[in-house]
Amino acid sequence: MGFVEEIKRSLTVAPFECAWGEELRFGEPGRGCVAFEASAQNDVTLVFRQQPGSQHYHYKMDSSRHYTVILGSHRNKRLRIEVDGSTVVDVAALGLCCSSSFQAYWISIYDGLISIGQGRHPNTNLLFQWLDPDPNPNVQYVGLSSWDKHVGYRKISILPAAPQNSILWNHIEYAYADSDQRLCCGKRGFRDDSDQRLLADFLESWDFSDAVFVVGIERKVVPAHKIVLCASGDFPFQMADGATIELPSVSYPVLHSLLEYIYTGLTQVAEWLLSSLLELSSNFNVKSLVKCCEEIINCLEVDNKLSESSRILKLSSSGFQDHKFGSFPLKTPVDAQKIGQFLGNGKHSDINIHVNGHGLVAKGHKLILSLWSVPLAKMFTNGMKESSTSDVFFKDVPPEAFFLLLQFMYYGELKLDTRDITSVLVELLLLSDQFAITVLQFECCKRIMECLSEDTVCSVLQAVSSIPSCKLLEEVCKRNFATHFDYCTTACTDFVLLDEATFKDILQHCDMTVTSEERVLDAILTWCMGTCETFYWTSVDKLLRTSTPEQLFGERLSAIDTLLPLVRFPLMQLSMLKRMERSNLANQIQAFRQLVAEAIEFSHAGHWTPTSYECERFQHRRSSYKEFQYISDGDSNGVIYYAGTSFGKHQWMNPVLAKNITVVASSPNSRHTDPKALVSKNYQGTCFAGPCIEDGKKLSWWMVDIGQEHQLMCNYYTVRQDGSSTFMRSWVLQGSMDGRNWTSLRVHDDDATICHPGQFASWPIVGPPALLPFRFFRVALTGPAAGSVPNAWNLCICFLELYGYFR
Repeated sequence: MGFVEEIKRSLTVAPFECAWGEELRFGEPGRGCVAFEASAQNDVTLVFRQQPGSQHYHYKMDSSRHYTVILGSHRNKRLRIEVDGSTVVDVAALGLCCSSSFQAYWISIYDGLISIGQGRHPNTNLLFQWLDPDPNPNVQYVGLSSWDKHVGYRKISILPAAPQNSILWNHIEYAYADSDQRLCCGKRGFRDDSDQRLLADFLESWDFSDAVFVVGIERKVVPAHKIVLCASGDFPFQMADGATIELPSVSYPVLHSLLEYIYTGLTQVAEWLLSSLLELSSNFNVKSLVKCCEEIINCLEVDNKLSESSRILKLSSSGFQDHKFGSFPLKTPVDAQKIGQFLGNGKHSDINIHVNGHGLVAKGHKLILSLWSVPLAKMFTNGMKESSTSDVFFKDVPPEAFFLLLQFMYYGELKLDTRDITSVLVELLLLSDQFAITVLQFECCKRIMECLSEDTVCSVLQAVSSIPSCKLLEEVCKRNFATHFDYCTTACTDFVLLDEATFKDILQHCDMTVTSEERVLDAILTWCMGTCETFYWTSVDKLLRTSTPEQLFGERLSAIDTLLPLVRFPLMQLSMLKRMERSNLANQIQAFRQLVAEAIEFSHAGHWTPTSYECERFQHRRSSYKEFQYISDGDSNGVIYYAGTSFGKHQWMNPVLAKNITVVASSPNSRHTDPKALVSKNYQGTCFAGPCIEDGKKLSWWMVDIGQEHQLMCNYYTVRQDGSSTFMRSWVLQGSMDGRNWTSLRVHDDDATICHPGQFASWPIVGPPALLPFRFFRVALTGPAAGSVPNAWNLCICFLELYGYFR
């Protein structure tokens, strides 16, 4: 497809102003994409709202619901997203502006999923993505705004919602808007496949026909489809000849108008035939057409214009039914709920669907399946055995996911209510790709992103890396893996099943977050070995005493030279590099030896050599963690103490008073339940959190919020008993990212470690939980405390400190 000619003129928005226009409008509320080029020193600002604003509109003064995306905020340092005036995203070094030239960007909104990228083609070069937990379904107009500097815009294009046509984004015809010309958007309604059929294509078609009308005195035979007719009205197919309806007194033009209305949602009829059409639609109880005819007749009678003329009248249904997916192929008057019921009861079916190993799973309808899937339509019509048989067998398809696929095609919605369904969604995603159902592909991607976790990211990546239309989900998975690299490469070894290109992309990801470069080296060696066990570099070094690299790494030996340079050896300690220099890895693998030697040379030369500015290996990772190591009880090496120094900026003061962290108790604040006392350096005679009821259970807890911009992978913690003799025995340390959903980091059952007033006690966090970053932490009493008071539920601690890897 060719491109629409680009408009050369640009639009300049003055400070604190905003440009609107009918041309800057999504075709569907809540779903659309804007692509554009911008030139500015900072604050390229786009506003998305239900109605257009004025020239002097500013998002800071808007009380209505809206989204605001700011590229180059904070003097061109950050990317921000605001919802209704409140900041929900504020990240550094993404989507920055350029004043010396125009940069291309795209912003897509789809049911609250906001995606931002660079370049001309949406779904490529993704910079950031955020899903609104409470989506605004009405945003439709795009405002081009600014802050305190002029912003230049040009080559602005409004595109259909990105996910619906994600396979063909690079082939969509662009149309560029300016203030004087109405948008003409390429082929907005084009289909995902040139062979895709609509219900209108089956109007009076013999394909899949299982019913006929015999109409008029000439006995003209008109084919139709029972499932479509019975979902639109009451047609008497239960009579003796269940496939034929005789209409000797009805003319063909009237029947044609009825069928056209059912199959397309609109029709036209001569004025003198309108009463006949009303009578016919009443006989078959096609309610929406009856209503439409009556309204027109009433209007004509009021105006005294009802006549026997041949004037053509146009009749239209109310449009699409209220479906979650705008691409549902059945319009009013076809009732989607009835269509779904036919899947359940098998009525009017013409195909028995079998899944190998599970027998008959459904009685289906070739017409419905063909409307959604081009491959299935071809299978039923190209002369294969499925074209003439009523039994179809599907091999190697998961039955649960396959039935969900069928339900989607009949109901137009994905019937999944539970959250822990990633494996089923991945199977359904693969099926939707196999049968080319694009809208279901995107819905699966969206659902997977909503419930994606560090435990499922590897299995999802394996599946989607082979599906071209799932690049957005693939990028989200890679970012999730990269930001939880330690956990994803330690908790299990599923990552060794990833292909080399995917694993390399993760290692090169700009959000790659690790506690040490040794972790990266360990992961690369484990992947190259392809084993189901995690290997540290020291373990591999020992294996090389009795084995060759060819024996250890097999077919992946060649990947060693590609992946090892992604380890930032110069960031390692010199003593570690010296050990590596003397290792079997250095002796037998040339790339390893050269990289270690380079890092040692760099260490001796100092960090001011020109090389440090030429290669990423010599620079710290942007998202690396700072380690806070436990030394002794009550030391000054913890994260909470560090927060008291405003994260290393000044001398210590209570971090609660400095407003660097927040402390909350399960019971209301009081003289003896004082948040600032828990993080002070002073011993407290009485300091406790009282009990509350959560999910029907009694709990007492102290919670610390280290701040929206901070995370901690906790590997050690310390508490101190207050001056009482009420000692905790059963409790848990938990972490959370949102303060609602908690992960247990260490569980204590009948632990009698604390047995004296004022006593310190510390414990390590081991295993995969120590590799997960959290913002919120709490110590929660899960059973009655021991002491002189029976069944006491007061959590009596006066000090808490956390250690680990912090950012």
